[in-house]
Amino acid sequence: GDTGMLRLPDGTSLRVTNAIKGDGPDAVIHVLEPGAAAPAVGSKVTATIDWDRRHRHMRMHTCLHLLSAVLPYPVTGGQVAEDKGRLDFDIPEATLDKDAIAAKLNELIAADHQVGMRWITDEELAAQPDLVKTMAVKPPTGHGKVRLVEVVGLDLQPCGGTHVGRTGEIGRVEVVKIEKKGRINRRVVVAFAAA
Repeated sequence: GDTGMLRLPDGTSLRVTNAIKGDGPDAVIHVLEPGAAAPAVGSKVTATIDWDRRHRHMRMHTCLHLLSAVLPYPVTGGQVAEDKGRLDFDIPEATLDKDAIAAKLNELIAADHQVGMRWITDEELAAQPDLVKTMAVKPPTGHGKVRLVEVVGLDLQPCGGTHVGRTGEIGRVEVVKIEKKGRINRRVVVAFAAA
């Protein structure tokens, strides 16, 4: 979740250390730093996000979409952080080359593909199960529509996260580790390349 600040009319600033989904479709809970007193219910506040942190998450999240295009295998898990991310793939006894994967990722990033989104109905998603790459986490259905994120010409899948508008925003990356996490699980860890 995002981090940032809540500013009260009297000038008091409260640091937000996380933002999580609350009850209800648009409810967000802003988690304050330990020991901070929450503003009174009904208080007017101005919220600002830590844009640099969010943008790093957006860049890495979009990079993981590219990784799933470079390695077109079912995804068994993943994690996005602000400076690195990982995907776990269902790949039986495969040998993966870190340098070759990084080279292909950086080629796709440099090509500056457009990234966008569109919506489909639950029924349309059910008729196209190949859109879902994640084995363990299924997209939320039951609300009538599902958001698809598309890296034009490369990747199209349900996703609720934040993304950059073009792959060129990601910047150079490197594959820092490939691990065997079970008989068929391969974990690929990607990080932003040092400047």
